[in-house]
Amino acid sequence: MNPETAKQIEGKIILGIDPGTTIMGYGVISVKGQKMELLVHGVLHLAKLPDQALKLEKIYSRVTELCKTWLPDEMAIEAPFFGKNVQSMLKLGRAQGVAIAAAIAHAIPVMEYEPRKIKQSVTGNGNASKEQVSAMIVTLLKMDAAPELLDASDALAAAICHHFQNGNVGKKSKSWSSFVKDNAGRVVGGG
Repeated sequence: MNPETAKQIEGKIILGIDPGTTIMGYGVISVKGQKMELLVHGVLHLAKLPDQALKLEKIYSRVTELCKTWLPDEMAIEAPFFGKNVQSMLKLGRAQGVAIAAAIAHAIPVMEYEPRKIKQSVTGNGNASKEQVSAMIVTLLKMDAAPELLDASDALAAAICHHFQNGNVGKKSKSWSSFVKDNAGRVVGGG
């Protein structure tokens, strides 16, 4: 898609990023009112690159390409979670920083969300598995099938979380029935 076509998309365009130094997930959605539409999703494979600097360059280049192609209004990125392996945390932080820098270079505002917040926003459960998040992404975006890799699902989840957190769906409801009415696209099943 060229920038002229991207300008014709109605509504807000949100780029979601699941940073990583082995695989980086990305997803782009458009939002008009309460309707969300999937534009693109995928992953950037980085495991075969021999050093960290090359991986960071690839991340920067891919995020730059996504920004130029889709002209997102905003970017949502998953924040690194605290782990025991300090080296892994440093690498993940660098990957996130490079993705943020690419967005900032294109004047795109960036919001960062903790993994638990993303899961809570998308599934209603902050402890949801990656598979549960992926299944809910399929429902919310009316996809035929889940993305092949969960990194792409996580990126889409970050974008959807950003949409929900910015007053589009997350308003306070007076009762359960009003919540269901206001959030029909997020309520699955019944009983």
